[in-house]
Amino acid sequence: MKIWTKSIASAMLLFFVSASFPGFSQNVKPDTSWGFSGFTKPAENPILGADSTKTFFCPVKKAEVKWQRADVFNPAAIVHDGKVILLTRCEDNPKAILGGRTSRIGLASSTDGIHFDYYPTPVLYPDNDDFAKYDHMGGCEDPRVVETEEGLFVMLYTSWNYDTPRLSVATSKDLIHWQKKGPAFAKAYNGKFLNMATKSGSIVTQMKNEKQTVAKFKDKYYLYWGEKAVNLAMSDNLIDWYPNIDEKGDLRKVIVPRTGYFDSALTECGPPALLTNKGILLLYNGKNSDGEDADPKLPKGTYSVGQVLIDAANPEKVLSRSESNILKPTLPHEQTGQYKAGTVFGEGLVFYKGKWFLYYGTADSYIGVAATDQKF
Repeated sequence: MKIWTKSIASAMLLFFVSASFPGFSQNVKPDTSWGFSGFTKPAENPILGADSTKTFFCPVKKAEVKWQRADVFNPAAIVHDGKVILLTRCEDNPKAILGGRTSRIGLASSTDGIHFDYYPTPVLYPDNDDFAKYDHMGGCEDPRVVETEEGLFVMLYTSWNYDTPRLSVATSKDLIHWQKKGPAFAKAYNGKFLNMATKSGSIVTQMKNEKQTVAKFKDKYYLYWGEKAVNLAMSDNLIDWYPNIDEKGDLRKVIVPRTGYFDSALTECGPPALLTNKGILLLYNGKNSDGEDADPKLPKGTYSVGQVLIDAANPEKVLSRSESNILKPTLPHEQTGQYKAGTVFGEGLVFYKGKWFLYYGTADSYIGVAATDQKF
């Protein structure tokens, strides 16, 4: 079993975003001027994978488990103390089928954005606590993380109890010790959304002095979320979120799948959204349909990354949307694995050392990275 550690000097980063440099894979350029372009994958991909040497005493199973033995994928990302920190979904049992394992969230750090060292134990996992009914035994999955201007870290992740996935919240002051807050929509509309399937939360952020923090405007925090469609929610405290609904109590969808496009089956939120001078820029993961309505330019079932620009004055109004993906599966490990249809699934986006790094899961099996030196 390969152990993923730093092995190449960080000077390699100087070559990272050169599209013409041998060993790099250039992806499709977008048809938009308002969003991201020029993402390039370094030759070091994948940057993290399974490691059967790491063990952890599970307080629920009351036994030592190899918590990273199966697959490591779908990372959140943030910059802290001069390092890139990834919060990764780690699965324990390679013999179990997709969705039948226990996921725990691990932490890895890097000084160049490519080579990572792992913290020895998971930082968020099912425990004997008030939240076990939500995350036992499927676990804690698919995190996204943001930081407030005061230095509080807020994680949105999926609690999975083998019954209903729920978008949940946890907070931390150091990224290692987390306090679970429970399902994000528990208090909204008398519990209307508590027992509904919810996941994939992307809080709107902003750049201030090259630091990415939570944005608050119109006296609210804003969250894009959802898997079948992208929805909107608002909050006063980053803990309790209220989905945006119409007069009938139905969700007011921001974007939905499109016939014949890369996102013909579903649109699922990616990394925390970014407030720019042109609007709210949201990266999202689109799945190509398995049917006749699929994009013929992609294999059926493929996950790839798209982007949408939303009006900051009206956070449910779409201004523009990419016609094509900005990152797609091109490497062998992105087209084989636990999910064999082909996957790049973006969840972490950071600005680090003058570049934007997009971290993504590959086929529910590894973690990859792509970068661009684009400026906003």
